[in-house]
Amino acid sequence: MRLSSLLLCLLLTVPALAQKQVIYTVSKEQLDEDKKKIVAAIKETEEQLEAIKTDKNATLSQLRALQNKLADRQRLIGNINQQIDNIDNTIKSSSNEVGSLKQKLEQLKMRYAQSIRYAYETRSSYDMLAYLFSSSGFNDAMRRMKYLKRFRDLRKQQVEQIRITQAQLQNKIGVLNAEKAQKDELLTSQVQQKQVLLKETDEQNKVVQDLKSKEKQLLKEIEKNRKNAAKIDNAIKNIIEREMKRAAEEAKRQEALAAKANAPAKPGAPAKPGAPAKPGGVDANNPPPNYKPHEAKETQPLLSTPTDVALSSNFEGNKGKLYWPVEKGYISDHFGVHPHPVEHQVMIDNDGVDIQTAQGSQARAVFDGVVSSVFSVGDNSIIMVRHANYFTVYNNLTKVLVKSGDAVTVRQPLGTVANNDEGIPTIKFQIWKAATKGKPTKLNPEQWMGRAH
Repeated sequence: MRLSSLLLCLLLTVPALAQKQVIYTVSKEQLDEDKKKIVAAIKETEEQLEAIKTDKNATLSQLRALQNKLADRQRLIGNINQQIDNIDNTIKSSSNEVGSLKQKLEQLKMRYAQSIRYAYETRSSYDMLAYLFSSSGFNDAMRRMKYLKRFRDLRKQQVEQIRITQAQLQNKIGVLNAEKAQKDELLTSQVQQKQVLLKETDEQNKVVQDLKSKEKQLLKEIEKNRKNAAKIDNAIKNIIEREMKRAAEEAKRQEALAAKANAPAKPGAPAKPGAPAKPGGVDANNPPPNYKPHEAKETQPLLSTPTDVALSSNFEGNKGKLYWPVEKGYISDHFGVHPHPVEHQVMIDNDGVDIQTAQGSQARAVFDGVVSSVFSVGDNSIIMVRHANYFTVYNNLTKVLVKSGDAVTVRQPLGTVANNDEGIPTIKFQIWKAATKGKPTKLNPEQWMGRAH
């Protein structure tokens, strides 16, 4: 019958709307957090750059500050681009949802119109009674009454579903408009940042040209810095090797004492009281022929105590998470071999990283350890802190606060950061590792320092 077929059709066309969820490659929250950090880094560099500009002459420190700010500005533009990509994805998803909701609303309205037309056609009570009295029996009549009741309920559900769908559609349209407005703001910000980037690039190029006019002076400074770096490099290696030699001598002394304590007694002499027996029933005083005691293989040169082993393990375990050696600052010269920022044909070999910071900044220990040495090369005061098998080096300090042999804790002040030749507070930070064989090796501090200062 027409009523039964219409009822079945309505039952199949009132599904709930599924809400789609947008999945970002990088979450909006993470991008916002990264953006805050980048903006803060740019602000910090700008503050230091303003202090540098008090000297009207272009300096290498000014150039490095500009280069650092440009790199951060490019990161900020990249962050904005990622946010725009995410917004594009959400706009596309929201547009699809709006289209689906509109289509769904049209279907619901069409089905509701069909049910209204049928209700109009069968509006007389005679038709309803005829439908009931034409039943084949009591059970059939009850079934037809349930059909009629279900039909009325479905019409109510249709009205409610239309209302809900209309509300969802309006809400989604509002979300879509908000997303489009946010995209417009991001596009405006992107244009502004690119304009600032061009301005800063021009400023950097001007500083480079000014510095190139001082080529002879720059080359003299490069050579002077190279000689100082070589002296410091040799001093560091000598100190580490001295520590290794001292550790080796101490290990031999401990072995000699152990051998003396476990030496077999002379014939006729009573056994030494309390002499420990070797595991497995071997008598330390009377070992069997050809017996060779177990010797631990030394894999790390300076791990002479359990405390050293634990300290070295903890230091290694914090790779990428160490505190910076100063509270504020940015890396003005990176680790390893790279071209000079002005004289590109000249290669610079940095044993660590240079960090430009604020006036009066204090150098601080990046990890628990013991002060291995405090020495000077020229006007530079240098502190070396041993972390078992590792050494951290804090170069270009004044007003040193610690002495050799002092135990230091993480973030403990070690001294005040001194100015470089251009009058800018700069710390040269290095990380070294002692080697069982061969020379100690220098490590890239950027791979060990965390993101937070």
